[in-house]
Amino acid sequence: MRFVITGAASGIGRACARLLAAGTIIPGEHRMLLVDRDAANLTAVAGEIGDAAATAMVDLAETDAGDRIVAEAVAHMGGIDAVVSNAGVISGGALAELDVVSFDRVFAINTRATWLLARAAYPHLKASRGAFIATGSMSATQPTPALGFYSSSKAALLMLVRQLSIEWGADGIRCATVSPGPTYTPMTAAGYADQKQRDRREANIALHKLGTAEEVASAILFLAGPHASHITGIDLLVDGGMSNMLMPASGGGTGQKASA
Repeated sequence: MRFVITGAASGIGRACARLLAAGTIIPGEHRMLLVDRDAANLTAVAGEIGDAAATAMVDLAETDAGDRIVAEAVAHMGGIDAVVSNAGVISGGALAELDVVSFDRVFAINTRATWLLARAAYPHLKASRGAFIATGSMSATQPTPALGFYSSSKAALLMLVRQLSIEWGADGIRCATVSPGPTYTPMTAAGYADQKQRDRREANIALHKLGTAEEVASAILFLAGPHASHITGIDLLVDGGMSNMLMPASGGGTGQKASA
């Protein structure tokens, strides 16, 4: 298969590239275009994979990013079977204190870039009856303190992809999102550096552990691959059961067995 992966220099995007190269989720040999702004790490990832991978240094905030990425992908691979729109940014702060510049950049990368990439890739995905998978977040459906722009941009992303799924379904294009819960990646590592804080976070996850980039990437590649051929328009949570923990975390329930 021929893949485009954005945000491929680290974290979930890098894990997607490695798992593709290994053939563990989707068997076979795959070609890919790896996209990121981090030239050094992007080159390192491509070096691990070899000739099957080409790279494109692109800032997803730019309005011509989608066209540039697709042009390079077609030049390298002759077409596109799947797109993994994974690049994203986090901007923290209280909504009353943040500014328009931060708002525009977060939405440009987390939401608009996915639309621009999807629009540019559309004719090629139609030709291959391919898949378009975007990385969401459980913050898209759960308000997250001090991450108002991030949560809002991911909520918009989820609806954008659902909309794509119904508009492009007749063309055989499957569109879906994968929403990680707390996941250890380079982007989130600083937030988990304090062990006590990490322990508190893990205590609110049903599986009592942070997710890994590989676990999220496995879900993304499953949805992009042939075993998910009749799945579209969904958001797949990869959160270790955290979304089910509201009542346990708040002490809800009596803990008593029902009597006969």
